[in-house]
Amino acid sequence: MTRKTVRIAMNGVTGRMGHRQHLVRSILALREQGGLDLGDGTVLWPEPVLVGRREHALRALADRHGLEHWSTDLDAVLADPDVDVYFDAQVTSAREEALGKAIAAGKHVYTEKPTATGLAGALELARLAQAKGVRHGVVQDKIFLPGLLKLKRLIDGGFFGRILSVRGEFGYWVFEGGWQEAQRPSWNYRAEDGGGIVVDMFPHWEYVLHELFGRVTSVQALTATHIPQRWDENGKPYDATADDAAYGLFELEGGAIAQINSSWAVRVHRDELVEFQVDGTEGSAVAGLRECRVQHRSATPKPVWNPDIPATEDFRRQWQRVPDNTEFDNGFKAQWELFLRHVHAGTPYHWDLLAGARGVQLAELGLKSAAEGRRVEVPEIRL
Repeated sequence: MTRKTVRIAMNGVTGRMGHRQHLVRSILALREQGGLDLGDGTVLWPEPVLVGRREHALRALADRHGLEHWSTDLDAVLADPDVDVYFDAQVTSAREEALGKAIAAGKHVYTEKPTATGLAGALELARLAQAKGVRHGVVQDKIFLPGLLKLKRLIDGGFFGRILSVRGEFGYWVFEGGWQEAQRPSWNYRAEDGGGIVVDMFPHWEYVLHELFGRVTSVQALTATHIPQRWDENGKPYDATADDAAYGLFELEGGAIAQINSSWAVRVHRDELVEFQVDGTEGSAVAGLRECRVQHRSATPKPVWNPDIPATEDFRRQWQRVPDNTEFDNGFKAQWELFLRHVHAGTPYHWDLLAGARGVQLAELGLKSAAEGRRVEVPEIRL
């Protein structure tokens, strides 16, 4: 076996998602398993270079995980010819400029979403990467989760017949930060800092719907800021200027209708923090992050509406659990592996900056729909 080192500049890994999912559960997990076997006698060894603004946080993170390389100077890291890949998990407002610098420096880029604060910027990044000839990818983690992989298995097997509708419920109660500490950063609730649940979640819904059911052709959204005041990380009150809930209706290519509620002001009464119910002519399924349950046409009961008597059926028990039938890896790690294979072996990869731009487009048009109180067409975008 030949070991080939790939140096990855990782910007934003002192944050919650960047640290837990991308550094620890993806890159460090790859190192723990001995690297990524490319199948041709080569093992790819990821060497992270931690990048950020806070020197003490970077130093502490590097010490905790036994890493040698970190820097607060992004320009110097990008000028290093030994750095192969730039990864970005910063706040949204800082991402577009940093990605542009990395592309200009000739680095392959892999990034969290949204890729930019607007569609024009997202498309420009995709054009720059194409012109520069660098490989590029966008994190689209939900479709790599066990529950949605099982759902895709059902779709590919024709289980549903003609798919009629998709109903999604996402969210949980994010504490305001006063009497209990908030479990999300305060910038998420300030529009001026790139916050808002539409900007955060509609890019996810775009690729989930696109990959599994068909391209989104129109959107109608209603947004709300249910909690108008919150407390920041220093315990100071601030006005929430971004939406913390969005109620979306999406038309899909092929005729199916999707309804997805997204909220940081909802208490959970479901099995998982996100669930999708898919109804088709031949069967239905409810998929979460890990589990998926089905009810076939042949096993569908015949409820009769009668509000005068108690319900006698346990509807949840009438659904069948879809078995794993395989071993599922962490979704973030699985996509990292595919991207690194793409970078170093040229394997096919379509979760690129253009795909990321579609997510930015849907968020932008969702906000436009909410502001204007109407359904908005979603045109297909190309470079």
